[in-house]
Amino acid sequence: MKLLVDMNLSPRWVPWLIKAGWEAVHWSSIGKGNAPDSEIMLYAGQHDYVVVTHDMDFTAILAATHGNKPSVIQVRLEDVSLPDSGDRIVAALRHLQMELEQGAIVTIAENRSRVRMLPLPR
Repeated sequence: MKLLVDMNLSPRWVPWLIKAGWEAVHWSSIGKGNAPDSEIMLYAGQHDYVVVTHDMDFTAILAATHGNKPSVIQVRLEDVSLPDSGDRIVAALRHLQMELEQGAIVTIAENRSRVRMLPLPR
């Protein structure tokens, strides 16, 4: 599974995710920092990436388009610094890898995680 870390998360996430066993890249090494979310989604879908973000716009795009990819991991934690939230994200990735490979939105919040398979219903 390949992970594309959005601009709203630190590039320090990349080595953390690579160490955990995934291919990972930060958007800043691929595209412009001010690129619209739709451009990031298009790139991720075309190159088979799962988007890791702290932004709710990516799930809104999937809902509006009824898209079935790319998968999105929406980090809804107050503290997204490493290592505090990193272990939690890695655990969720390991537990939900099959769903993410099929097409899903995974929301990781303070008290729970939620999985919605894609495409989202109309």
